[in-house]
Amino acid sequence: MINIVPLSSAEGRSIATAIRNRFADETDASCREAVTSILARVRREGDAAVLEFSRQFDSPSMALENLRVASDEFAQAENEVDDAFRQTLRFAAERIRRFHEREMEDSWFLTRDDGTVTGRLVRPVDSAGLYVPGGKEGSTPLVSSVLMNGIPAQIAGVGRRVMVTPPGRDGRVSPALLIAAREIGIDEIYKMGSAWAIGALAYGTATIPRVDVIVGPGNQYVAEAKRQVMGRVRIDMLAGPSEVLIVADATAEAAFVAADMLAQAEHDPQALAMVITTSEQLAKEIVAELDRQLPLLPRADIARTALAERGLILVADSLEAAVELANEIAIEHLELQVAEPWQWLPKIRHAGAIFLGSWTPEAAGDYVAGPNHVLPTMGTARIASALGVETFLKKSSIISYSRQSLEGDAAHIQRLAGLEGLTAHGNSVAIRLGRR
Repeated sequence: MINIVPLSSAEGRSIATAIRNRFADETDASCREAVTSILARVRREGDAAVLEFSRQFDSPSMALENLRVASDEFAQAENEVDDAFRQTLRFAAERIRRFHEREMEDSWFLTRDDGTVTGRLVRPVDSAGLYVPGGKEGSTPLVSSVLMNGIPAQIAGVGRRVMVTPPGRDGRVSPALLIAAREIGIDEIYKMGSAWAIGALAYGTATIPRVDVIVGPGNQYVAEAKRQVMGRVRIDMLAGPSEVLIVADATAEAAFVAADMLAQAEHDPQALAMVITTSEQLAKEIVAELDRQLPLLPRADIARTALAERGLILVADSLEAAVELANEIAIEHLELQVAEPWQWLPKIRHAGAIFLGSWTPEAAGDYVAGPNHVLPTMGTARIASALGVETFLKKSSIISYSRQSLEGDAAHIQRLAGLEGLTAHGNSVAIRLGRR
């Protein structure tokens, strides 16, 4: 099911190179062309295109007047969730909120002795669109995605937060998703998914006003649509399949490592679950644990495919070599299941999220730890960060000169303008100071 490969072998070096270079430069051509066509129709036809695609792929009876979730649907959802769910929802929301409140940025100013004031004005965007996958026609609602995307936008002060999610065949949205949205103050929800939902958020329709930022996970059509509208709107990131890398030494529990690999593998057949260990014995025990735990999973077929096609255990000569490769891979989720994980933390340069110690499963970060679970994938942790409050903020520079301060800077401004051949730039200073 899964190979154990020495990192120092020719095969190990080849595999490590392939993983370092896993960024998907090109989307599948058929997906790219299909998304281009969908977006063009949504931009041109608006609601009519959204309805046609929704009826074709999601709910055959969808009507324009039912596209937005109505108040009676929220009321019905209130009666369909139990108190235990509400308790967990509020627990998770509070943890996420408490973490992200620390990220909020303030405007600031610098004043020079000559009276010049410079600074930065921090303001939220006006609107944000949150894409939430429906999950098996609502049977596996991604409640955590509502919280992880919606709470940072709320803290940033975004005035209009819109959620879109594909409906089931009956035209309904999971009550769990509706209650999660209401818990964090979102009541503008549209029943639409895939590329046409991204198009509606980016371009706007008669029914759905456009937004400034689009965030949230989705399939390859959602990811490609976000790529194609990027620039017209801000997007959170170009995300690929979910991934985990577990660095483990001989002290790690094979059962824990295998369980965390399977937790990642059950996401998607393309999920990447890999281990770099310094112990060949542990590697063998992990394989045995995978064989034992996998058949017990309801999503065993998905996890089995992911492990067979992308699962991997590399055996490194040292933890130094394992950690250095981890930095080069720049994984979405990095677990350090080693004897002294905090000792190795300063050596980690690139990872979306870092999980320290054997008692810290990646699942804790997915749901209730507090940090955001929307993370850079495909090696982009080298250059990108987790979704946060700053995703929904923009910054404006502030500059205020007095006559005295302009006189002090005039020669420098004019000299640089002259070097660049921009005479009018220099003259805009000179004319103020009576030096035409």
